[in-house]
Amino acid sequence: MHILVINCGSSSIKAAVVQSQSGEVAATLDVERLAPNDAAEALMSINGAEPSSVPADEHAGALEFALPKLIDALDDGVELQGVGHRVVHGGRRFDRPVFINDEVEQTIEELIPLAPLHNPANLAGIRAAKSLLGDIPHVAVFDTAFHRTLPNRAKAYAIPPEVAEEHQIERFGFHGVSHQYVAGKAAEYFRADVRDLRLITCHLGNGCSLAAVEYGRSIETSMGMTPLEGLVMGTRSGDIDPGAIINLLRQEGWDADRVDDLLNRESGLAGLSGVGNDMRDIEQRASEGDERCRMAIQVFAHRVRKYIGAYAAVMGGVDAVIFTGGIGQNSALMRHRISQRLEFLGARLDEDKNRAVSVGRQNPVASFSAEPSRCHLLAVATDEQHGIASQVSSLIMKRHCPTDTERTIPIAISARHVHLTQETVEQLFGEGHELTPYKPLSQPGQFASEEMVTLVGPKAEIERVRVLGPTRSNNQVEIARTDEFKLGIDAPVRGSGDVENTPGITLRGPEGEASLEKGLICALRHIHMTPEDAKAFGVNDGDFVEVAVRGGERDLTFGDVLIRVSPNYKLEMHLDTDEGNAAHLGRSAEGVLVSTEGEAAIQRRRTRFDSAAE
Repeated sequence: MHILVINCGSSSIKAAVVQSQSGEVAATLDVERLAPNDAAEALMSINGAEPSSVPADEHAGALEFALPKLIDALDDGVELQGVGHRVVHGGRRFDRPVFINDEVEQTIEELIPLAPLHNPANLAGIRAAKSLLGDIPHVAVFDTAFHRTLPNRAKAYAIPPEVAEEHQIERFGFHGVSHQYVAGKAAEYFRADVRDLRLITCHLGNGCSLAAVEYGRSIETSMGMTPLEGLVMGTRSGDIDPGAIINLLRQEGWDADRVDDLLNRESGLAGLSGVGNDMRDIEQRASEGDERCRMAIQVFAHRVRKYIGAYAAVMGGVDAVIFTGGIGQNSALMRHRISQRLEFLGARLDEDKNRAVSVGRQNPVASFSAEPSRCHLLAVATDEQHGIASQVSSLIMKRHCPTDTERTIPIAISARHVHLTQETVEQLFGEGHELTPYKPLSQPGQFASEEMVTLVGPKAEIERVRVLGPTRSNNQVEIARTDEFKLGIDAPVRGSGDVENTPGITLRGPEGEASLEKGLICALRHIHMTPEDAKAFGVNDGDFVEVAVRGGERDLTFGDVLIRVSPNYKLEMHLDTDEGNAAHLGRSAEGVLVSTEGEAAIQRRRTRFDSAAE
């Protein structure tokens, strides 16, 4: 499927016709120096040809002039089937690509205060392209969407919630298309499912950001409410003490525009080095003894390495550190400096491999870690145009492949409960003891047992927690968020069975105690279904979907619902007690799965990694 990808920057337009599966580019358009009332002449280049002038000084006029020429440059037989528009800020509203309608355009316009340089240009591009190509689907792909899976602890700033709510002050993250794309390429390189990997993706260019991609989902990222937070960038400062800004406002009498210029356009590599923001120039000057350029390189590398260490701690380990973007892909020196002292992660640098790295469309991934390395070091060629084209074609194909999304799904409430190994059963209830069925559960072969245990946490205890049978190969304790705060333990949100790098807890039974080294989780909300159910709903095992819950006193829509498919399952959605209470669906006091009268319907399908599935 050929997709026209349009990226309208603050003073430029980049567009390409991309084959969504292969990533092959059929034609390109570059327009530079777009600025109203600027004396400089805007220039256009088709397929890399010699630039020519554009009779327009703003995005809409430039697109009206240039897009027909781009389409005329296409070979016979290349038919556009969709248009993908890169939009920088999707705010809280957009967590995936969407077909563009009047409501979407209005929302992008409402988000202009969050991205005043980019969203207006994005919106102008959308409207101009729709007026020229209104007969094919137009899709908005948001830089922030991939990071909407950030947990609340990563999104929130430590300011009063009412202020944050009124002004949408939270961490959104950016470069999402790139982080998602290179994580998928790394998974292909490992011949693994991205949902089985813990990755740190480093997008290093004029704009720089890191992301912690845990099992296919972004759980931390260095950019925040705006692209200014985080790493040292080409002209952006990245992290800086807010008190320093307050001090400038008070002592120098600066206004907001002057601060904006300082932090966004006069700082970063350019401000530190004094020679501009091109890392190649800075590296050359540093090699000749320029102390400011040497300092710029040291600060840049230190900041990246500091974030890598932090994100490895957040995920409890990392399988690969990925370098991408203009600097990440092309600067052996910066990869070397950043990768130093990462041996504690199991990441060992091979300097010969590092110097030999060359990545592109034909060879998108190169390893430069020594063998053996527990954590791999990879350079991956990002291709945001291909990533956007893949997401657009996937959305278009779903529109033409309707599924049985309005089938209702029974809901069960999963109160706190425990799964045990036979060894742990005997520790708690006596040698030779076997679990005694109390009553069957809704899932075939599973039962609530007569046995109960006490959960012993640092702050408190929770008594009479039901053990579920049959026994398993690993211990697992599933609690709700409310229980987590009561016990005083920070339990990660995980799918059942995913207990690596989770905290432990002490269990007390009538015949003894068992101190578990791992296994305490808050279970992901999920749906059990058979392969036949999955086919009817148009989903696969491991997908994440959005589900509308109906039938309680308060209908709700839950995101990030995990699909689990097995011929041994029965169709049913499981929520924990906190989630059931939020929807007023009732709860069980015994820690077993209790059916409610609620029903659910899948509204929209979203895999953890749509673009990698193309």
